[in-house]
Order: sequence, then C-alpha cells, then structure tokens
Amino acid sequence: MTLNPYPLTLSNVVKEFRLRYNLFMQTQDGNWNLLGHEWAVDLLRGDLTQGRIQHAYLITGPQGVGRRTLAIRFSQALNCSQPVEPGIPCGDCRACKWIERMQHPDLAVVQAEEGSSTLKVEQIRDLQRTLSLAPYESSYKIALLLRFEEANPNAANALLKTLEEPPPQVVMLVTASDVEDLLPTIVSRCEVIRLRPLSLDLVSEGLQIRWGLSAEQARLLAHISGGRPGYAYKLSQNPDSLNQRQNQIDDLFRLLAASRVERFAYAEQLSTDKVIIQNTLETWLTVWRDVLLRSAGAIASLTNIDREGEIEALCSKLSLTKAKQMVKTLETTQIQLNLNTNTRLTLEVLMLDLPSLKF
Repeated sequence: MTLNPYPLTLSNVVKEFRLRYNLFMQTQDGNWNLLGHEWAVDLLRGDLTQGRIQHAYLITGPQGVGRRTLAIRFSQALNCSQPVEPGIPCGDCRACKWIERMQHPDLAVVQAEEGSSTLKVEQIRDLQRTLSLAPYESSYKIALLLRFEEANPNAANALLKTLEEPPPQVVMLVTASDVEDLLPTIVSRCEVIRLRPLSLDLVSEGLQIRWGLSAEQARLLAHISGGRPGYAYKLSQNPDSLNQRQNQIDDLFRLLAASRVERFAYAEQLSTDKVIIQNTLETWLTVWRDVLLRSAGAIASLTNIDREGEIEALCSKLSLTKAKQMVKTLETTQIQLNLNTNTRLTLEVLMLDLPSLKF
C-alpha cells in the first residue's frame, strides 16, 4: 500500500514536502514540533511515560490556537511504532505518517459534516460501534472529536455513555472552544487542557523561521490572528482571506459615511450568506475593539495594525462610551443571529446603530 495517496502534482509535492518536514522536526523537538504550549506537551508526555493515560482529554481554546495539532501529536506519541524516546514519536513510521493525515485505521475522526454546522447523534453512534472493536494494529484506538461545541444535545448526551463506560484501549480526544460550551457532565469526565493564544512575538518568529514569511508579513499575521499560530499560518496560505478582510474593513468605513438607503442595501446583500455574515461581523468586531483599546489608552497591541491610521481617525471622532457601545452592539448582533432571528432585520438594526461619520 502506498504512503502517498495524492496525485503527483506540484501542489501535492509541496504538501508532501511540508508533511515530511514536520514529521522530521518532531524527532528533533521534544515539544512535538509545536509552536508554544510546552506545558501541555509536558503534561501529555508525562501521562504517557508514567503510565497514567486518561481515557478522555478535552482540549479547549480559540480556533486556530493549536487544539487539533496537539491532539494529533499526542495520537502519534501513543501509537508510534518506533519512538525516538518515550513520549517522542519518530515521525517516520507508518503510524505517524497516517495519523498526521488523519487516515490511520485506529484513528476515528468525528466532526460536523461538510455543509453543516452541527455534529449529529448518528455520528456518535457510529463512533461507539467503531470503538467497541479492538485496535487493528496499534496500542490504542483513538477517537478525535473536533469542535464538539457544535454537537447537538442528543449527540452530547450520547457521548456521555461512552465517557462513563470507556472501552479498554480507547483514548478520546475532544476539542472545543470553551468548557462553558459543553455539558458539565462531559467536562467532569475529561482531563481538561486549556490552550491560550501565544505571544505575538513568538507567533511572528515562528512564521518566519518555520514557514519563511517576511518579518513584516509575519508581524501582521501575528496581530490579526491574535496569537493563534494555526490561524496565522492558514491566513498566510490563503491570500483570498486577507483580501476579504481588507474589503470588509473598507466596507465598514464606507458605511459610516453612507446614507440609510445605502446601508440597508448593504444589509440586504449581506443577509444572503450566513458564513460571510459571520466573517464580516467578526472582522468589524476586531476594528471596534481596536478603537476601544486606543480610546481607553490601553497598552494592548492592536489587531489591525495595518489600519492604524484609520483607527486613530475613528477614535478622534468618537467617545470611549460610543466605542464600548459598538463592541456590545456587534456582540449582541452575533448572538441574535445564532438564535436564528430574522437575518435581514437584525442586520438592518445594526446598520442603524452604526455612527454617521465623515472622513
């Protein structure tokens, strides 16, 4: 069986090179080739080497901070057939390579299906049947449940039974944004590992050394990502996302000077795509948080450092109270849209709440 399932194209050659480089680095790096989170790696390595492996781990943190990568590295450490030393996978054996691609027969990956934002109970039941079988070839059968905050109530309750009576030789790795998004009974049955964003300098340095970005680009992406290395790297590989962000910020400043008719037309256009709505509001929220920080005289770094001049101009025209109000308004709008309120009406109300300014 071939170890490279990809067609031979330039894009896939690059993917294969990066995969092999990352796997090689794992053998040179006691931190599993992760950027930061040394304490989490030490904890998991300690569990493995000292024989205290838990049946379930919950890895939390904002998206792009490294939750899935940490889970994959731990899976490799658990099932590597030729570890360099206890707790450090070789990165070159069949198990390590296939776990990296999330294609190993003893690794079950569960997440919301493409085109859906909900993880369903049927997926948990399928997982339970899979976990009832003994491992095919490895020491452990591993279940990787990604973004479990997207699980519907039935799926969450179904998982409880497995957590209460885990099959032997099974390790469950659950990722989620926050423990508050999950049932307390699920959280209480897991070893919780809370990942936090890294320092902006560390992310910037990592982008330059590991992925060859320029110092200027790395600094910008470190700020935009808020210290989330995975998200920063994803942005570096997707120029369209960066262009979309620029357009969304341009739209915001244009709307501040627009008439009510123009604002309502924009709301109508935006209301047709929920994914774009979510991305747009999140981008706008970073701008208003920057305005709030700068208006309050905080020493925290701006997210949108490439738009600092415009943020300064906005601060000069608005009070601190108005900046706070806009942050709260955008957060409330996001909550209302998640509750399936009338999308267009909710956006129109937001348009009315935007201040009217001339630049």
